[in-house]
Amino acid sequence: MNLRDLLFALVLHVSLLAAAPALAQSSQPIAAAIVEQSGFDYDQALAFSQAAIGKPVSDVQFTASSGQRVSLGEFRGKPLVVSMVYTSCYQICPMTTRFLSEVVEKARSALGKDSFDVAVIGFDTQVDTPVAMQYFANNQGVDDKGWHLLSASAAEIEQLSGELGFQYFPSSNGFDHLIQATVIDAEGLVYRQVYGQVFDTPLLVDPLIELVLGRSPAEQPLLSGLANKIKLFCTTYDPVRDGYFFDYSLFIGMLIGGSIIIFTAVVVVRGLRNGPA
Repeated sequence: MNLRDLLFALVLHVSLLAAAPALAQSSQPIAAAIVEQSGFDYDQALAFSQAAIGKPVSDVQFTASSGQRVSLGEFRGKPLVVSMVYTSCYQICPMTTRFLSEVVEKARSALGKDSFDVAVIGFDTQVDTPVAMQYFANNQGVDDKGWHLLSASAAEIEQLSGELGFQYFPSSNGFDHLIQATVIDAEGLVYRQVYGQVFDTPLLVDPLIELVLGRSPAEQPLLSGLANKIKLFCTTYDPVRDGYFFDYSLFIGMLIGGSIIIFTAVVVVRGLRNGPA
């Protein structure tokens, strides 16, 4: 290396050392701007979601994919599963919806087709029109399963998402948000939050079983209430089949146990009556 090349390398090295602090300082605002643009914090979003449990959901107005106006109050009287999506999502929301459909079918097989409702709500109000929601349902195979595909105004979505404990933030990938399904009880209170693209079946089905079969006797006819209590006690989850079934052995055991108790009580009463005066 000649003297001229050596001097050039030395000048270049000194220049890079001088520029390094400036480059580091300039990269920090860029990174901060990216974080600030999204605003999503998982722990904070999870805490916000959990804080909604037990709180009421207002009678928000929607437009169904059919074009008809629907209010959330129309779903009162039985549980409602709510999933909030945005239809321009190409992977997460479609995958989440398809998996949710599988779990919903397992819940319906255990509880009955009309035992609860399912609503998919588009929160990207500029894009998620009734037509877009119907197209989304068609692509995910839920268009003929009795689900409600709902659109709403920005104000209505803001109110509903706050009451459901659902936060979403625009990002370079579309939106950042928790993946959650919200179970609302028959009175319109948030009962349970279920998280993830995929999740264990009981996380969603067990709360629905509790709500459908676990109602107080005052809320249902006597015989129906008794039958539901037995069904609640004897409905069992099989992790091998990933499904629910009615365990007749538990029911038979209940009958035998009850018969033994009654027989023992009769014998004791007769013995007391026939005993010494």
